[in-house]
Amino acid sequence: MFGIPKRVAITLAAAAVSFTAAELPAASAKTPTPTNSSGQPNVVVEWNSTLLNLVQTPGAVPATMQPTRAFAMMSAAAFDAVDAIDRDAPQYRTHLRAPRYASRRAAAAQASHDVLIALFPTFTGALDQQLSNDLAAVSRGRGRQSGVRVGAEAAAELLAIRASDGSAASPPPYVTTGRPGDFRPSPPGFAAPVFTHWSAVTPFVLPRAAMFRPPPPPALTSHKYAQALNEVRVLGQDTSTVRTPEQTTIGKFWAGPIQNYWNAIAEQVVLSHHADTDSSARVFAQLDLGLADATIALYDAKYTYRLWRPITAIRLAGTDGNPATAADPTWTPLATTPADPSYPGAHSTLSAAAAEILAATFGNHTSFTVTSPLLPGVTRSFDRFSAVVTEAGLSRIYAGIHTRIDHDAGKALGAQIGRYTLRHAVNSYESRRVPAVKWFTAKS
Repeated sequence: MFGIPKRVAITLAAAAVSFTAAELPAASAKTPTPTNSSGQPNVVVEWNSTLLNLVQTPGAVPATMQPTRAFAMMSAAAFDAVDAIDRDAPQYRTHLRAPRYASRRAAAAQASHDVLIALFPTFTGALDQQLSNDLAAVSRGRGRQSGVRVGAEAAAELLAIRASDGSAASPPPYVTTGRPGDFRPSPPGFAAPVFTHWSAVTPFVLPRAAMFRPPPPPALTSHKYAQALNEVRVLGQDTSTVRTPEQTTIGKFWAGPIQNYWNAIAEQVVLSHHADTDSSARVFAQLDLGLADATIALYDAKYTYRLWRPITAIRLAGTDGNPATAADPTWTPLATTPADPSYPGAHSTLSAAAAEILAATFGNHTSFTVTSPLLPGVTRSFDRFSAVVTEAGLSRIYAGIHTRIDHDAGKALGAQIGRYTLRHAVNSYESRRVPAVKWFTAKS
């Protein structure tokens, strides 16, 4: 495994290219130009940063579409395009072959561009300009031409594979039974439940969404349920006097989409190791395929068990049949409750999957600092990926929107998906596995 790199700062809204105000918002902070082991721009990180910027643009992603799908599609296309140039390398889903002299940078850039153009046609102008800049930095000739060709082919194949994956289906309406424990819309907005269709989306790597479905949550009458509910009742209330100032900061810090934090973490850890194009493409393909499948599996479990959120559980505790809980009709959480069932927790599930995948390449003991768009100027420092899993998961208890039951189930689910992704995301990967350090060698 790699040694611990120097501490690096991670900014979620780092832009990879300059966009006009009408296309994308300006980045909240500027970062150095990403480079690989040869000192050349790291196009994989660059396009990942562009997608991070896109998904944070209001209205860019349809309300019924999970952004993890876009990350997985782009990363998988870039990976297959790059690995098509290495005739002995396994791929994700395509079976392309390109001459060894083809430019990997051109292949990755073209594949990423073509996927994003298909998914975000409104931003075509800016994306075309970014691709033009990338290709201008590659020497003219058959290497660039071959790279462009295989990149376009990889993107076209991935887009075709995912064209009928169920993501465009109309979400079926959710109707609560009204029984104790059954999820129902929560105050203050009582928003309709979201992503009721996502469990039916075809997974990227898992054979089925329910493969690692967690067991049912504890019964409402159990000691474990009461213990978990009473913990969030005390720590997660908006006016809590028990929650520490640091716990309040943590509860607010991780309030953004958790996959964005992990993609930003991966960007900076990859850059700190000066990864080449091949290695970078592999890291992001595995990470984003894992996050996408964790999201699908998460919604399978959520809408199978339909567990109510803490705000409902605490306000209606008089109906749960548990003498160890007590109703508080005015209880309000620190954060606004998401519009989906509580069990398992998304932050815990996706974080556990991401940590498994990144630790397999870099080792768990990796130091970095993370920033949050929700708390500008605040940073959180870590010396291992697993520490983020714990803090991000517990943040939802401090925010009053999840219980420890949700957190524990999410950790277990995500870890299983992460390990499965490492074994199966790339064809024949296990039979060809080599030490991670060998991936980080200089290539074009």
